[in-house]
Formats: sequence, C-alpha cells, structure tokens
Amino acid sequence: MSTRGRQAEAARNDLRLLEAAHEVFTTQGFDAPVSAIAKRAGVGMGSLYRRYRTKEELLQRLCLIAMERVVAAVEEGLADPDPWQGLVHYVRACVGFGSGALAPVAGTIEVTEEMWRTSRKATELAGSLIGRAGEAGVLRSDATVLDVSLLIEQFSRPAPGPPGDRHEHEHAKERLLAIALDGLRAPGRTPLPGEAPGLDWYEGRWKRSS
Repeated sequence: MSTRGRQAEAARNDLRLLEAAHEVFTTQGFDAPVSAIAKRAGVGMGSLYRRYRTKEELLQRLCLIAMERVVAAVEEGLADPDPWQGLVHYVRACVGFGSGALAPVAGTIEVTEEMWRTSRKATELAGSLIGRAGEAGVLRSDATVLDVSLLIEQFSRPAPGPPGDRHEHEHAKERLLAIALDGLRAPGRTPLPGEAPGLDWYEGRWKRSS
C-alpha cells in the first residue's frame, strides 16, 4: 500500500474510532471500557492506542471536535440575515450533533489550551449571535448566551422514553425543543428567576479539582 493509501486508511480508522467513542460514551457512560469502542469501530486495540494513548486523550479530542462544530454552527447562524432564524439554526444544529453530550466529563479531564481557546471563541461568537437577536427584538431581553448554551446542553442528553425506538425519542425531543425555542422568543411571558449564570461558573465546571 502506498503512503497516501496508508494515510487515508488511518484517517478512516480515526473517524470510525471517534464516532464509536461518541456513541459508546453517550449511551454506556464515560466509564465504558475502551475495548467497547475498538469493537464498535471494528479496529484492534493496537490501532486505538497508537492514536490515543489514554481515555483522557480520546475524550479531549471528542470535546475539541464538538467545540469546533459549535463554532461552525454559530458562524452559519450569523451568516443568516434573519436574526431569529440564525439563532434557531445555531440551537438546532448544536442539538442535532449533541454538542453538550460530553458535559458530564467536566472536571474529570484536563482541558487543553486548544480546548479553552476554541470554547471561548464559540462563546464570543454566540454572544454576537444572541446579541443580534436581542437588538432585533426577537429574543427575550433576559436570556443570555449562557442560558442558551445550557439549554442546548440539556437537549444534548438522551431523549426521554424507553430505550429502543430512536424515531420516537427524536420526535419527542423535537416537540420539546420547539416549545423551548418559543420560550426564548420576545417578550417572554414569565420573568426568568434569579441571576443569570456567569462565565466563571460556566467555565469553572471544566477545571479539574485537585
């Protein structure tokens, strides 16, 4: 096999590993053995460990990919001239790929500089998107960028209902998301209780406790 062929095969194996890891971790929990990931991806343990020396490295990579996809979703939302539709696109896109599904690992893994940098870029861009919606009068005035981020995080969790019927699960989630999006529309019938979450608290969840 040529060098280019081997590189292409390695890239395919990496993609299979990442897809399998996301599926295993979000359905079986983050204590699931990496052997389950290798089995689901159809690769050997040697291939997994050559790419990711530890489970933490694998989780860091998955988190970074999710953050990069959030950045892309916000940029797509900002490209939409309609402030409300741009916001809806951002929320639906992030829920669609489960951007917050890895939130339960917060505080259990080391956050790399690249992860912090990408996360802050996503938060800054989301602030622009949400600020634009607020200025246009289509977003309730008491909703913040972190409120929206935490809403996305909630909808990134497994859909309600008994296991087995994925279509019904997703249908139920779509209905609830439509209700939640209407709750974000201006003017908002019920004032939001308490203080809005702060960035220090939001990021502080990801700081590993000593």
